[in-house]
Amino acid sequence: MKVSVSQLLAEKKPQIFSIHAQASVMEAVKEMNERRIGSLLIIDDGKLVGIFTERDVLCRVVVLGISAESTTVGEVMSKNIDTFHPGVTIDSAMAHMTETRHRHVPVVEGDEILGLVSIGDITRYLSRNAENEARNLLNYFTGTYHDS
Repeated sequence: MKVSVSQLLAEKKPQIFSIHAQASVMEAVKEMNERRIGSLLIIDDGKLVGIFTERDVLCRVVVLGISAESTTVGEVMSKNIDTFHPGVTIDSAMAHMTETRHRHVPVVEGDEILGLVSIGDITRYLSRNAENEARNLLNYFTGTYHDS
């Protein structure tokens, strides 16, 4: 059975963390640190217009010596962002994220933002399922497997 990113979102109880493009980079970094997250969605008039990630901070602010207090998120956010449709399989999502080196991808349907999946979310999901499958196989081979 192929599992979709919408099923993954349902399990993780998605929260959408966002900030306005006019917010300073420092405000965004503080928000990400407080919430212990690696990205914020940038939403303007209900529409997804960008994403601000840890990589944006490093590559577009720190390395260039730009002031985090006086630079807005809108000036340094990633604007051409990938999104996933909720029906995309976890395997396809992981392959795409690995190929493009994106660690955070929003899940959208039309103009509605359903959530955000991270490579960590996918890795945890796959790891948990592999453990369950290994346990079931062990139980099957040792005669302790019971199909419910």
